[in-house]
Amino acid sequence: MDQQRSEHPNLVRPLRCIVKLGGAAVTCKNDLEKINEAHLEMVATQLRQVMISGSSSSEIPGMDWSKRSGKLEISLNVDEFRDQELLEPSSFIVVHGAGSFGHFQASQSGVHKGGLERPLVKAGFVATRISVSTLNLEVVRALAREGLPSIGISPFSCGWSTREKNIASANLSTVTKALDSGFIPVLHGDAVLDELQGCTILSGDVIIRHLAEHLKPDYVVFLTDVFGVYDRPPTEPDAVLLKEIAVREDGSWSVVKPPLEDRHVEWTVAAHDTTGGMETKISEAAIIAKLGIDVYIVKAATTHSVRALSGDLKGNIPDDWLGTAIRFAG
Repeated sequence: MDQQRSEHPNLVRPLRCIVKLGGAAVTCKNDLEKINEAHLEMVATQLRQVMISGSSSSEIPGMDWSKRSGKLEISLNVDEFRDQELLEPSSFIVVHGAGSFGHFQASQSGVHKGGLERPLVKAGFVATRISVSTLNLEVVRALAREGLPSIGISPFSCGWSTREKNIASANLSTVTKALDSGFIPVLHGDAVLDELQGCTILSGDVIIRHLAEHLKPDYVVFLTDVFGVYDRPPTEPDAVLLKEIAVREDGSWSVVKPPLEDRHVEWTVAAHDTTGGMETKISEAAIIAKLGIDVYIVKAATTHSVRALSGDLKGNIPDDWLGTAIRFAG
């Protein structure tokens, strides 16, 4: 993008994977600001398994030393760290969506449409950021409890901004310094300033595309609340899981597996979703795939997501794997 003003320091440690943690996968999307604790815990466990090979949670002391709900004291055993070998996890970035956090505040106030001169929009901007930052903290804490050295990073606080909803300025030095120091950056969809309309919502999917373009991970994994991309809403009885999508040089894409014959793909977007839903996800994934980076869309907290996160899907997609692979056809 010609108007983009960004600094992109080179990584000392090559980036293995960018994980998009879908908001609907770790929150109860129809229940305002409610986390799906079981799913988030399972996702954190699986990320630890693939980032620190051969580890078990009992071997890695937790890093969340804050007081938990229902507890009287902070849980910390300093002795656990005395003979602990410093474990260097694989280089991962986690980006999460908002789910039941932030979308309600943004849609009710119109933050995504801009207009900071209006009191409702300015208040909604603040409310949206409070909400998404709350979720970010809980995701970071879940990873930290698994012994993963995770650091929450806010696009707004790092000075990211947009112009006509495309990223105009995004300094990645905080992200790259965190990676090279052995931390796991955890970013999130955020309310940001826009050069033309004042403000907007920067989605996690757009953030991932930007990170992939400049940091070149080996692969990208989208963890969702369904098994992958379907040709129509997966709640419909005749919905077909699209197992492999090929992206052409011009950015267009087609379904490779299974053959759809005359069926066409239908998209739907929830009324409160201000970031475009599955159609935006596919568009951003296609741009990433054009870079030669495989993208896997798979259901979170399943054996299929473990295989995707492990990078085991290079080459042919196994018949028993449930998910969607998006690849460059060239």
